[in-house]
Amino acid sequence: MSDAELVRRALAGRAEAYEELVRRWAGRVTALCHAKVRRAHVADDLAQETLLRGFRALAALTDAERFGPWLCGIALRVCLDWLKAKKNAQVPFSVLGTNYDPDDHLYHTGSSTDDVDRDDERRHLLAEVEALPEECRKVVMLYYYQDLTYRELARILGVSPATVNARLTRARALLRERLSDCRR
Repeated sequence: MSDAELVRRALAGRAEAYEELVRRWAGRVTALCHAKVRRAHVADDLAQETLLRGFRALAALTDAERFGPWLCGIALRVCLDWLKAKKNAQVPFSVLGTNYDPDDHLYHTGSSTDDVDRDDERRHLLAEVEALPEECRKVVMLYYYQDLTYRELARILGVSPATVNARLTRARALLRERLSDCRR
């Protein structure tokens, strides 16, 4: 069943239709939020907020065939709202004190050295992905989180499949360069 048909059914009061739309789009929305805000736990919350806003505004959707891009637009606005609020609520480093270490909890779990090394590598890789230019970061997060085709990515991002390929190629090259520099 198409997204458009599910939208029509959801508008007719069938809750299970919107549940199916959520199943189809939640991962993509989460990946998009993660690419935008660069924090996995925040991205989950923002994705839920997006899906809720989408449900509440579903009647305002003028073209049911464009549900996915419409929902991704809501996700971007939710992320921008969060980033704006975060910017206005930043705390200066001076309040953290001299003994504050945000990663302290990671090293007191009784993990083996291999687990700690693997966690360090994952954190480093994620940090490098998060440091990519936004257009590259978005395409990487959607491609690897959702295992989408180039055509699907192009439709979601509003670009051509060739542009998706170029962005993924650029992102991989940047990651290869940055990660190889760290190993030297």
